[in-house]
Amino acid sequence: MSDNALALLRAIEWLPASSPLLNASLLDWLMEEDSMTKRFERHCNKVTVEPLREGFISAAQVGDEVALLPQEQRYWLREILLFGDGVPWLAGRTIVPESTLNGPEAMLQQLGTRPLGRYLFSSSTLTRDFIEPGAIQSLWGRRSRLRLANKPLLLTELFLPAAPIYHRQPAEGSQ
Repeated sequence: MSDNALALLRAIEWLPASSPLLNASLLDWLMEEDSMTKRFERHCNKVTVEPLREGFISAAQVGDEVALLPQEQRYWLREILLFGDGVPWLAGRTIVPESTLNGPEAMLQQLGTRPLGRYLFSSSTLTRDFIEPGAIQSLWGRRSRLRLANKPLLLTELFLPAAPIYHRQPAEGSQ
């Protein structure tokens, strides 16, 4: 499951937010400005993280996404599965330029099982440059370039089949 989820995460096709494939319900999730961890916590009792891969990688290993970050020799990579009540809801990939890891942001290398959102959204210096929605094999995803103290990182998220984004809400006016 984890290898397949990460392969899909890396193959997401990016769409403009104006794409006709995106309805209001999907956009509500995909364009969420606040912490996805917090949003997930409204749909379960406990959110947990399983780190799958953490470590430095080269620019070549980053792939096409390197164009969205400053050019550097090395990047910190963190790939995780996020669970809601023990069920996998999200595959996540964070790419952090080595220069971002100076000062307090060095903590990004020591998150372990702590959700990234808990760290990021506790910072008063967090800003977001963009959110880009995407899709792969009927699954939805998004990527964001975030900045901590104006230092960039790229976060890509793939919503897995059991995630609440896919729970249909009754249409307005229906019984």
